[in-house]
Amino acid sequence: MHAEILVLPGDGIGPEVTAAAVQVLRAVAQRYGHTFAFTQGLIGGAAIDATGDALPAQTLAAARGADAVLLGAVGGPKWSDPGARVRPEQGLLAIRKALGLYANLRPVRPHAAALGASPIKPHLLQGVDLMVVRELTGGIYFGEKRREADLARDVCTYSVAEVERVVRRAGALARARSGRLTSVDKANVLETSRLWREVATRVVRDEFPDVRLEHQLVDSMAMHLIARPREYDVIVTENMFGDILTDEASMLAGSLGLLPSASLGEGTVGLYEPIHGSAPDIAGRGIANPYATILSAALLLRHSLRLEDEARCVETAVSQALDAGALTADLAHDRPPLGTTAAAHAVLEQLQGDCQVAELRD
Repeated sequence: MHAEILVLPGDGIGPEVTAAAVQVLRAVAQRYGHTFAFTQGLIGGAAIDATGDALPAQTLAAARGADAVLLGAVGGPKWSDPGARVRPEQGLLAIRKALGLYANLRPVRPHAAALGASPIKPHLLQGVDLMVVRELTGGIYFGEKRREADLARDVCTYSVAEVERVVRRAGALARARSGRLTSVDKANVLETSRLWREVATRVVRDEFPDVRLEHQLVDSMAMHLIARPREYDVIVTENMFGDILTDEASMLAGSLGLLPSASLGEGTVGLYEPIHGSAPDIAGRGIANPYATILSAALLLRHSLRLEDEARCVETAVSQALDAGALTADLAHDRPPLGTTAAAHAVLEQLQGDCQVAELRD
């Protein structure tokens, strides 16, 4: 197949990790007889420096014309002034909204080779296999904002339709996995969460009667996610709660550098990015972990290009590279670490083998 892929390296370590993922995608295309055409665009701080806009019109037009978008990271100290009129994060929020990418999928599956990097006891992590579905275009991040001399206001708003569509996405995922879905809210305090709970209950009851739904308050979920993570499978929640909980969940995997994400809408175009930030303190040093971005490329293959075998092959290659001891600085605490390029090459070496696809769940 032929696919047009827009690459948005962004800021900090973004150019380094996206370059590694593009290498892997090129290897996949060669192995399976596909043609992937890559173009690059500006977003975040790099775009502000070049154009004054965190999401230039040219970048958005390219994204709308692409089959998928691979993104690195945005932000850094250079653009960190809270009072700035234009900030890098605005580009990320804007592209999600413009493309209608309302569901952010964040799989969390600890790898045996990385258990030592997690502060969580290893016996709690064995068998953990989570999928967090975060609503991405509503809530407090997109609500009305107001600042005066003696007050500030950020409004959190959700509509019935916004909740319905993300719960449907999570329900379909739960049905394809273990049939268990946990909806996270703060319904004891927030009116938006009371709406969320009512809608989630109705959608699952009427459309997914074979799925078992559990409700959790976000504060108790934060505790349970660490204390008994094996008890959860698919978790669906609103924008800010999902942002916080998935960063917490990175501790289950051992590092933010292992967690990919897919931002999806109603069509096949999606945006794929690691959940980590731009890590400006290590940018340009060649030591960033590229695995989360490579695994995001696997999600790109699966969800936008519908290439399931290819996606599983990439995931297997990353797993085998970790098994072989290809650990970056955030993971290798008792051995010399690999740099970004060497880690990518470890995955490429595995891709050149037989690619015995592991039985992995989405």
